[in-house]
Amino acid sequence: MNHPQIVSRAEWLAARKALLAKEKAATRARDALSAERRRLPMVKIDREYVFEGPDGPASLRDLFDGRRQLIVYHFMFDPAWEEGCKSCSHLMDTIAGGIVHLGARDTSFAVVSLAPIAKIEAFRKRMGWTFPWLSSLGSSFNKDFRVSIDIAEGNSEYNYADAAELVRAGKVWFPKGELPGLSVFLRDGDSICHTYSAYQRGLDLLLNTYNYLDLTPLGRHEEDAPGQSWIRHHDRYPV
Repeated sequence: MNHPQIVSRAEWLAARKALLAKEKAATRARDALSAERRRLPMVKIDREYVFEGPDGPASLRDLFDGRRQLIVYHFMFDPAWEEGCKSCSHLMDTIAGGIVHLGARDTSFAVVSLAPIAKIEAFRKRMGWTFPWLSSLGSSFNKDFRVSIDIAEGNSEYNYADAAELVRAGKVWFPKGELPGLSVFLRDGDSICHTYSAYQRGLDLLLNTYNYLDLTPLGRHEEDAPGQSWIRHHDRYPV
């Protein structure tokens, strides 16, 4: 990899100011996009979802914990696996410390996976996480929010596209199984509405590790480890 050119401080400052103008334009564009996202129409949730938590059954309404907004992260954890997805774990590591602040903005956060609660609890404790994490095993929640696909059964939509086409294009690597995503809900009185869901690169904004690395000259330096192949569970990096 070629390193950046070495120049004088004055030349560096001129280049930095030119980049700053682009950064400010990107920030304004992101603010406008966020405002447009907030204006998305909503879909009322008519189905009763019941999850299994460490303290017993919990409804989707229970996950709000009395607040008006709820963010759910769909964590890849197949019932047959003994541990959760390493890439989802990477994202959770970067989110976990900030969850405490969401309540001040009337927003709750929960994680939902298809794995049974016993496996979830064992892995959560291993990772040292304290956020609410529930099992959707036995419900249609994962399929309804397009994070469990089975092309053979016709449940083949992911990231607002046909999963079969994504498999053929190499953007999804298997025809059946669990995939990552995030969904947002708003509670208005007795009604719960689905307002937003994101998948794949739509989750990049939440990956603070990448946000840090993108500030450095070497960036994510993934040439020798494409995508997230370099990611490990945080207790499996070399000491």
